[in-house]
Amino acid sequence: MRILGIDPGLLHTGWAIVDSHGPELHYVASGVVLPPTNIAFPERLAFIFRNVSEICDTFKPDVCSIEITFSNMNPKTTLALGHARAAAVVAVANHNIEIFEYEANKIKKALTGAGHADKEQIYKMLKILLPVAKPKTADESDAIAIALTHANMARFGL
Repeated sequence: MRILGIDPGLLHTGWAIVDSHGPELHYVASGVVLPPTNIAFPERLAFIFRNVSEICDTFKPDVCSIEITFSNMNPKTTLALGHARAAAVVAVANHNIEIFEYEANKIKKALTGAGHADKEQIYKMLKILLPVAKPKTADESDAIAIALTHANMARFGL
């Protein structure tokens, strides 16, 4: 099973491709979609949509695993993040790829055993599970973690 993991964001959308064959995990690729900050909001969403579509065309994932947007103190920020997430979701759905959604605490728990693990703990676990992966940013690392979460959930039928 080829999994596309997405960590959605308006400024940085992390993505990762991980192959899962039972207990075997193989890192394929990862990166970050970086919409230009000097373009209008709708154009940034279109940029995310086009780039995620291109990732789907290039790597042909079987499924997509994406983080569920959390609510924060600023409703405007939450709404903007929701729009960015929607652009990625529509791009994936447009390729008829099944989408699985996971909350941040579930992702942390699936990787580290602790629902409140910090980014450093997640990164250490990624290095153990996929030593070949060399994420350059937290968004890329999170996307790999999201893909691994689905690999674990699918393996155990959860």
